[in-house]
Amino acid sequence: MDSLTQIVLGSAVAAAIAPARHRRAALLAGAALGTLPDLDALPLMLLSDDPVVNMTVHRSVSHSLFVLPLLACAIWWLFKRFGKGRVAEAPQRWFWAIQLALVTHPLLDAFTVYGTQLWWPLMPPPTMWSSVFIIDPLYTLWLLAACVAAFFLRERASAQRVLVAGLVLSTAYLGWSLLAKALVDREADRALAAMGLADAPRFSVPMPFNTLLWRVVAMTPSGFVEGERSLVADEGPMQFRGHASNVQALRQAAEIPAVQRLSWFNHGFMKAQVRDGQLVLSDLRMGAEPDYTFNFAVAERDGEGWRAIPPQQLRWPWQARRRLGEMWTRIWNEPAPDQAAASSGEMPATSVSK
Repeated sequence: MDSLTQIVLGSAVAAAIAPARHRRAALLAGAALGTLPDLDALPLMLLSDDPVVNMTVHRSVSHSLFVLPLLACAIWWLFKRFGKGRVAEAPQRWFWAIQLALVTHPLLDAFTVYGTQLWWPLMPPPTMWSSVFIIDPLYTLWLLAACVAAFFLRERASAQRVLVAGLVLSTAYLGWSLLAKALVDREADRALAAMGLADAPRFSVPMPFNTLLWRVVAMTPSGFVEGERSLVADEGPMQFRGHASNVQALRQAAEIPAVQRLSWFNHGFMKAQVRDGQLVLSDLRMGAEPDYTFNFAVAERDGEGWRAIPPQQLRWPWQARRRLGEMWTRIWNEPAPDQAAASSGEMPATSVSK
């Protein structure tokens, strides 16, 4: 999630657990602890100029549920052993305040589609429950309001009630996001089965800043299909559009380390295309056709095959403002009849390979 959300989550958790007389200190400490795991981006930028490494190592060791509890214990012990302040006055409460302010950070990140390596140094594909967008005001506002109120209410009992209410409401919103995802997945399963894609690898993700409009992508032998579902406006079968990917080039380059690393990181949800003799891989999870946030040139032609090159992150213009306006309209309206007719799929879908 975005930095502000992680700050207010850490603040709210720590302040709700710490003694009332320490509430303001806990708000500040929780903000720092909530930010701490994302500081892994700084050494990555300094030590590596490989964008694939930077993308895939972020949210690994600093987000591990094996590492963070140990780090929390070390922080708690240091303040308890060498400090003479609040941690020493209420060690048990501060132990849990520090633990939960840290551990809730990667757990919240796992609700996004980017992926979080909760089990590092074990190497399963990153966890991506993908039920909230990386910025979602309806999650963050409850926590922000609770932290602001608690700061001014200080030691009053009402401050504790406000903090608990903020945590309950924000957590309930996560619960709603999982329910919304299940509703969308059910409709997507039905539509994809009718297209012969019942077993196709797929994912669903909310569109920016909301949980009412969702995007679903399923892989096919020659590319992928993409569709949207509005929980407000849509009725009837879900519609999909077919898009091509250079799956032959992707297979030929499968042994290149950057290709292997990206395929593991994004669960195989990527589009391959050849641009100016280079193999470019786009992460299908973040963005929408034809505009994606992460695009990497990873190889260049070498006779009939591909030769690895130092990965380059490519950026090209995309019309974000136009897309946001279209998204808002799409939440409340079904697609126009001509759009729906064109969304039945443009590619064969009799078998699926990832």
